Amino acid sequence: MDWKGYTLIYVVLFVFATAQAVVEFTGLVDSAYWLAFAIIMVLSIVKAVGVAAYYQHLRWEPRAVTYLVLGGTVAALALTAAAAYSIV
Repeated sequence: MDWKGYTLIYVVLFVFATAQAVVEFTGLVDSAYWLAFAIIMVLSIVKAVGVAAYYQHLRWEPRAVTYLVLGGTVAALALTAAAAYSIV
């Protein structure tokens, strides 16, 4: 991948991270916790896939490696959701 591709992915990740910060700072977390949680989780998943696919080069790896990383990501998300549920 050339530098233009990496720059595009960086900009997308930056926009999503900014969107997450906006969700947190607008007070949505206090007024509609589960909606804010869902928005932040979706943005986090998109960011994680972007990082794994392009910066860690999983897009060009054998599918077995991609599935292994995907399994770890699903497990991490499940633990995060369980922790969030126990806080509320």
